[in-house]
This record gives sequence, structure tokens and C-alpha cells, in this order.
Amino acid sequence: MKVLNLRCVHDHHFEGWFASGEDFESQHERRLVACPICGDTAVTRLPTAPRLNVSARREEKTAPDMPVQVQMQGAWMRALRHMMNNTEDVGERFPEEARRIHYGEVAERGIRGRASREDADALREEGIEVMAVPVPAALKGPLQ
Repeated sequence: MKVLNLRCVHDHHFEGWFASGEDFESQHERRLVACPICGDTAVTRLPTAPRLNVSARREEKTAPDMPVQVQMQGAWMRALRHMMNNTEDVGERFPEEARRIHYGEVAERGIRGRASREDADALREEGIEVMAVPVPAALKGPLQ
């Protein structure tokens, strides 16, 4: 198993796990390797330092602190996964379902879905708080 450090053209850093270097090259050529943040397939491989276990008695050294951008990307992805796992996807019915919850017609629960800007503005005018959250394509389906 090869774990490779990758970066998209938008400077999102992420790891990719492949059976071999050739497997990465094959998938990359077919544009199957995509950034989990933005879905871009213009991905480059970054240098990777091998990990060597030279002695079990040596104190473990901590890796240098991750760059703030990488920490923030991780936090954003964790927050999105949490939202996806703890809300019901009502799809295009979002405005209707948000109103039903707001007016007590159905039990209160966390929902997500799609609404036009006009629908979202109309909901806000009725006192229903909504928030647009961009969800990367990688989180819309099962993670591999």
C-alpha cells in the first residue's frame, strides 16, 4: 500500500492510498484522482518521506506541526461529515420541509437539501434561519 501526499491546483493538500505507484499513475491518467475538498482532478504528487522504524526503544518524535491551512481543511471536512451524518437529506423539498418544521406541522429535526436563493430569502423573511453550505462531491457519496 502506498500513501501519497497530493495537492490540487487550488492548493488543497490531501493523502491518497494506492496499491502501488503504478496504480496512482494509472488512476491519475484516467482523471480518477480528485481532491476531496473541491473535486478538482488536476492533482500533483508531492514528495513523500519514508517512515523508518530503526529502534523500538527510541523515543517517538512528533512530526512538525501541520500548516494551519491543512488543519483548517481537516476541521472543515470533519464538520461537514458531522452535518451529513446528523441531518436528513430532503433534497428539493427543503423549503417546504423547513416551513413544516418551523410551523410545528412535523417533529423538529435537522435537515439539509437544496433551495434557490429566492426560496432561501423567503424562508429568512418568515423567520426561518437557513444557511448555504457548499458540500464537496466527495462527501455526497460513500467515502472510499
